[in-house]
Amino acid sequence: MGMTDPIADMLTRIRNANNVRFKNVDVLLSRINLNIAKVLKKSGYISGYDIKKDARGHQVLRIYLRYADAKRSVLTSIQRVSKPGRRVYARSERIPKVLNGYGIAILSTSKGILTDKEASESKLGGEVLCNVW
Repeated sequence: MGMTDPIADMLTRIRNANNVRFKNVDVLLSRINLNIAKVLKKSGYISGYDIKKDARGHQVLRIYLRYADAKRSVLTSIQRVSKPGRRVYARSERIPKVLNGYGIAILSTSKGILTDKEASESKLGGEVLCNVW
């Protein structure tokens, strides 16, 4: 049986692994999950990612989590905004600020997966996938 929302599954796995301080977490490999991981790496919320094979031979995306020190993690929270039952779109002028600019919103635009700042600079709107801080 297929998964209804692979993006929400990825975000939940990252959130749970971050809460229990895992070094890495494996998520389902898809183009959109890979692009979200690229944006998280570029923004400094994760330390990296690789494409690996799991025990059954399927390809998975291994995300390496980043921590500031022994007690603090770089990623405080990650929330899904647009869901399969309720899509959330934003124009380039109305892209939401996450914690007054301390966090990022990840958008799916016509030019690919971008952060809120990149989308505003490029004057692109799109679907608001998630908020990260």
